Amino acid sequence: MKSLISFVIRYVPRPFLQKVSPLALRFLALFNKGNNVYCPVCDHSYKKFLPYGRIARENALCPNCLALERHRLMWLFLKGKTDFFTSKLKVLHIAPEHCFIDRFEAISNLEYITADLESPLAKVKMDVHKIPFEENTFDVVFCNHVMEHVEDDLVACAEINRVLKNDGWGIIQSPVYDLDKTLEDKTIKDPAERERVFGQRDHVRKYGNDYAARLRKSGIKIEANQFVKELSTEDIKKYSLPEKEVIFVCRKGN
Repeated sequence: MKSLISFVIRYVPRPFLQKVSPLALRFLALFNKGNNVYCPVCDHSYKKFLPYGRIARENALCPNCLALERHRLMWLFLKGKTDFFTSKLKVLHIAPEHCFIDRFEAISNLEYITADLESPLAKVKMDVHKIPFEENTFDVVFCNHVMEHVEDDLVACAEINRVLKNDGWGIIQSPVYDLDKTLEDKTIKDPAERERVFGQRDHVRKYGNDYAARLRKSGIKIEANQFVKELSTEDIKKYSLPEKEVIFVCRKGN
């Protein structure tokens, strides 16, 4: 199972995966019934979550909604630390995750817009380097696991900053490695070499511990929030959460 999932993730085009994987995984869920772990995103329990990743992580993927560890953590953060589920908000979700789309669209207090350059799940075709909305449009912007793919992450963040309202906020997540400084080399074009250097064939940089400081150069404000450390050991195990995941909360900068 682990080897198959790793192969599919590495070599099957992402837009195709986004269309077919929900049905395939729900079939697998039939063999995984139990109550050891719980997905707060879709309210389903299992014996364990499915493995996931290029080097497959155990107990990672919810077979019902496709939420990963970071998605479950983000959901709990939104519920516990924000007014996302209660206030009237205009939301831009860039490269929307499958597990969130239908659920966010169903929340009556949200005006929810999904956008991406390639994803078949998004309603607006959009290049994050040139967001086609006026400045000060959105109360909330989500842009998760995008910046490691784009040509210029600072231009993209400047665009997010531009379209955020003055009191707006958002979440900008990316894989962050234990490096002093972000690794970037724009001369690397070969997919296999990018995978070797950056960890994935379609990544163009590998973020280090300077992630927040780097993105702040765009003008946006970034706060490294350690929400997971507020949770109990029991909850981390129950929801199968990433114990070292930092939530990078952004706010409108000057």
